[in-house]
Amino acid sequence: MRTQIAFCIVLSCLLFTSLLAGQISTTSAGSVPRPADATAVAVRPASEYSYSWLSYLPLVFKASGQGSAPYRVNVPYFDGDVVFSETAIFWFGQVTQTDNYADVRVGYNSDHLYVRLAAFDRRLWYDTTPSPDDLTAWDAVTLYLDPGGDDLRTHSQCSGCALSPAERADYGYGYRFVGQFNWWEARDSFQAAYRGDDSGWVLADVPFTTTIGWRGDAPNNDSDDRGWAIIFRIPFTSLGLSGAPAQGTSWRIGMAMHDRDDVAGPPAADKTWPDAMAPDSSATWGQLAFGLPSYTAPPSAPGGTVTVRHKLDGETVMDGAVGGGSICGAGLDFWAEWGQTNYASERNFNVQNQSDVADWPCFSKYYVTFPLESVPPNKVILSATLTLHQIGSAGSSGEAKSSLIQVLTVAEDWDEATLTWNNAPLAAENVSQAWVDPITFPGWPGVVREWDVSRAVAEAYAAGESVKLVLYESDSAYHSGKYFVSSDTGDWNAEGRPTLTVVWGQ
Repeated sequence: MRTQIAFCIVLSCLLFTSLLAGQISTTSAGSVPRPADATAVAVRPASEYSYSWLSYLPLVFKASGQGSAPYRVNVPYFDGDVVFSETAIFWFGQVTQTDNYADVRVGYNSDHLYVRLAAFDRRLWYDTTPSPDDLTAWDAVTLYLDPGGDDLRTHSQCSGCALSPAERADYGYGYRFVGQFNWWEARDSFQAAYRGDDSGWVLADVPFTTTIGWRGDAPNNDSDDRGWAIIFRIPFTSLGLSGAPAQGTSWRIGMAMHDRDDVAGPPAADKTWPDAMAPDSSATWGQLAFGLPSYTAPPSAPGGTVTVRHKLDGETVMDGAVGGGSICGAGLDFWAEWGQTNYASERNFNVQNQSDVADWPCFSKYYVTFPLESVPPNKVILSATLTLHQIGSAGSSGEAKSSLIQVLTVAEDWDEATLTWNNAPLAAENVSQAWVDPITFPGWPGVVREWDVSRAVAEAYAAGESVKLVLYESDSAYHSGKYFVSSDTGDWNAEGRPTLTVVWGQ
């Protein structure tokens, strides 16, 4: 039987800057370096960056509660405003005529936690005379936070980690922040805060702010819209803290997306993250880790290097793209077909996202699975590098901007022949990122782009599994797409296929 092993964070840190969509601010020492020249075609590999990350130690980790996988969001720190295009990203939901999908971005600075959810929503409805009791009966979002984090799971007084002050006297309380969508009215009546109590969730005076944006025809009518977005800013002082948590601190986080598609109702069933979260049990929520991760290999003698690539030495590397591709889903009905479309055997793929929720048909993710059987057993993973070959960018000259493309792990298996936006696995954890510049076609096999995926490979290798990854971004700019070669390219372009290089030790 395979033993499920993962790496639990001990201390991790990355300095970040932050702000709203579309703006740029200067990064501080310790943050991911932005390319000095936006027209440069080379991106430095992660090994050349000077990060202030500390190492992970290998520990046995298993998600508690109802969830079948440990969903973890490693949140970047910003020395100043939160930089929208550099926030951590995760997602949940589906795109259909009646179902909503959400991209969630997270960041923090010394003052507050920043959480932004963008909902792909065909019909926008809100209550023009709201009350706290019915905020979630319309288009709205609930953010759950538990500053007690994983410590609560081992607290001798914690019976199932239900939210109660008596059980959490030494660890703090759980919080519930609700924000309903609205148009032009002041936000005060469209948001509410709650604290966990013996009797459940109790309305509380916990200062926080929400900001709303939307795109479409108009709210509160039966015409099609594109979606809406809400930003939560939760001051740390509102949670009883003097400032930001220490790097490496782990909280619990959950989210619920509420939806209503007509005035009569009733509201649709909630979409939640994680899927099986129970609002009254933070043990079923995801993890929120302050700081970005890294990997330090244990001491070992040099061993060898293994290169994993589709068809090389008989290997099979399965990959697939979901979303709108390089043509933004042209020819598809965006609500009925876009989320169900499969792109098996495509020779190229696109990674794209942006701040304007109306352009979600252009959004694209990339999934890839590398087998690790060619790495000898009982070895130590010293490093692992994902190499892709970029062949182009969205937009004309001068329109495209550099993108910080993130690598996230995936816990579930998937099938290239059936993979779609709506059935693709959720991300388990964000583990790496690297800047990718816009380019014009350079000739085959393309321009080399690299990501350090040592931690993901070490975890999968320890579990005796293939390493399953997904690439996405939290970009702000239009024309943010970056085009790469897939495993399905012809043998004449074998060098351009996605490649995993693993260095192992004794």
